[in-house]
Amino acid sequence: MPAKILVVDDEVDLLEIVSMALKRDGHTVVAATSAEQAIDLVRTQMPSLVILDNMLPGMSGFDFCRQIRASRIVKHIPVIMLSAKAQESDRLTGLEYGADDYVTKPFSTKELLLRVRAVLRRSQTQETVKDQVVVLGDLVVDMPRHLVTGKNGNIDLTPTEFKLLSLLVQRRGRVQSRERLLADVWDYDTSVETRTVDTHIRRLREKLGPHSNLIETVRGVGYRILD
Repeated sequence: MPAKILVVDDEVDLLEIVSMALKRDGHTVVAATSAEQAIDLVRTQMPSLVILDNMLPGMSGFDFCRQIRASRIVKHIPVIMLSAKAQESDRLTGLEYGADDYVTKPFSTKELLLRVRAVLRRSQTQETVKDQVVVLGDLVVDMPRHLVTGKNGNIDLTPTEFKLLSLLVQRRGRVQSRERLLADVWDYDTSVETRTVDTHIRRLREKLGPHSNLIETVRGVGYRILD
């Protein structure tokens, strides 16, 4: 699935390596060396995906994510964040600011391309669902409008968080293993570490607040939404 991808990194060598790998994979690449430049390119070029280093001069990658997630026009564009920081707290910060995936440096271009394909697939595929609107107590998940509301109003989720919640809601009462969630939400092979799921679940629970207890951890297996 060829796509237009914006790559943002102030390390010119890495920018060229990633750009060349993407071009060999059939994509059109737009490049930027700062978040400020990238903000303008997102609005004028409307890429299908942004690959973004979080350690940028001036505006950080985190602030870039926050800005585009606040924009009605470009908030839907997925972001893969690149970072030399591998701690769970750093990964959670990236997700909090709106990244759809978080890849730690150093990484292989093969791994990055797999993640790019997975993010593009899940952003371009609209899953047909039986229940268009699901009500669980005070929590309402509106599938066609991509809207989640709770007792305190709207709950702002990233595209990946919404897909994860929607899948759990559609299969409520049934345990979903981490491997199954990786395959169905991220389109990842099961060889990819399952910590990705745990990190997103943790962030999703934080956003759900008083509704977080709807997501049950089944020890040693995975997660499910309670009926």
